[in-house]
Amino acid sequence: MTVILWALIGYLLGSVPFGIVITRALGLGDLRQIGSGNIGATNVLRTGHKGAALATLLLDSGKGAIAVLLARWLGGEDAALIAGAAAFLGHLYPVWLGFKGGKGVATFLGTLLALDWRLGLTACAIWLVMALVMRISSLSALVAAALSPFIALWLDGWPLALTAGFMAVLIFIRHRANIERIMAGTEPKIGKKG
Repeated sequence: MTVILWALIGYLLGSVPFGIVITRALGLGDLRQIGSGNIGATNVLRTGHKGAALATLLLDSGKGAIAVLLARWLGGEDAALIAGAAAFLGHLYPVWLGFKGGKGVATFLGTLLALDWRLGLTACAIWLVMALVMRISSLSALVAAALSPFIALWLDGWPLALTAGFMAVLIFIRHRANIERIMAGTEPKIGKKG
């Protein structure tokens, strides 16, 4: 019963579509009709409102972190792992939007930071280095996601590694179109429209 409760709480926290909430509140239109149609910070940035994009990034990261920290405080480490994974799942497949959500990178990083700050910071650093070198945001996210389960196993053991692995698999699933464009050499570079 406790597992179901923390999964539900995490999922509902993760399901809050902050990108849509913020863009509507600022009169920027329906985010799903702008750019890629994605609900995350990268697409919010396409509205031209950097503040809205930053707020979306922080809130999408924060909802995963809050789910983890709340569950850890009230239910322990197992509850934190369940709530974090569920929050991530909620962002990808939110009930409020017909289960059509974002790609999960910000929520993934926020969740990892709360689960183990060393893992979270390492994943963020991998993303940053890849972004600086390759200039492709999606590739940076994919590399950080792919490496995170192995880093988690080294840092903390199987429970964290399995949670990171679960999220990494979903990130790859949600980035299928990006992977095809990367392979074709048509994925847009950071700072360029495409």
